[in-house]
Amino acid sequence: MTSSSAFLRRLVKPAVLAAVLFFIWGIAICGVAIWAQSTDESTPQLPGVSRHRGVSQPPDEDAATAQQRRDMAKKQNLKRQQDLKKDTDKLLELATQLKQYVDKTNENTLSVEVIRKAEEIEKLAHSVKEKMKGQ
Repeated sequence: MTSSSAFLRRLVKPAVLAAVLFFIWGIAICGVAIWAQSTDESTPQLPGVSRHRGVSQPPDEDAATAQQRRDMAKKQNLKRQQDLKKDTDKLLELATQLKQYVDKTNENTLSVEVIRKAEEIEKLAHSVKEKMKGQ
């Protein structure tokens, strides 16, 4: 158990923190890209073709309905972006807590709290990844 706890301590400290910080950086970059796409209103649009992924709109859809759909999509993107920011802030907080727990342990102790924090970070990171995909 001594060697495994020392190994876990050496592994968790730099690898998890580096991965979490890199992940947060990636989310920030993706957030800017999502924001840029959602605010792009200057692109010319062909009749009957949506600005989003080339999906055709029904020709009888009036301008008010189309505007309402765009507004709803924009609100959904904004909410998703806010959720991503909140979750990445939480990831940073958890990573900091994990580092503090690891710093308190020594080579002879393996804290259950360290494992729980690592699992919590993993779950939240997976959730953030799915939100980035738009699922």
